[in-house]
Amino acid sequence: MLKLSDLQVKEVIAVADGRKLGNIADLEIDPDKGKIIALIVYDRGKKGGMFAKAEEMVIYWEQIVTIGTDVILIADQHQSKLFISNN
Repeated sequence: MLKLSDLQVKEVIAVADGRKLGNIADLEIDPDKGKIIALIVYDRGKKGGMFAKAEEMVIYWEQIVTIGTDVILIADQHQSKLFISNN
């Protein structure tokens, strides 16, 4: 069994181009089934200032190729959704 803290230390990497996407910030969970629907990853390319809104990427569970000891490999990050959080 994996804990959120175990997942948060793993780097999320796109298989197609080897690009580092960032680290997991949160999870989206289906409350009825108790299963993870998606990973919420901070967009590594967007560095915000003190008042900037942080951009996050939603990576659906089906996009995960494998979860290794240090990394999480994902397929087709273009299907991921970017959204702006109010952090």
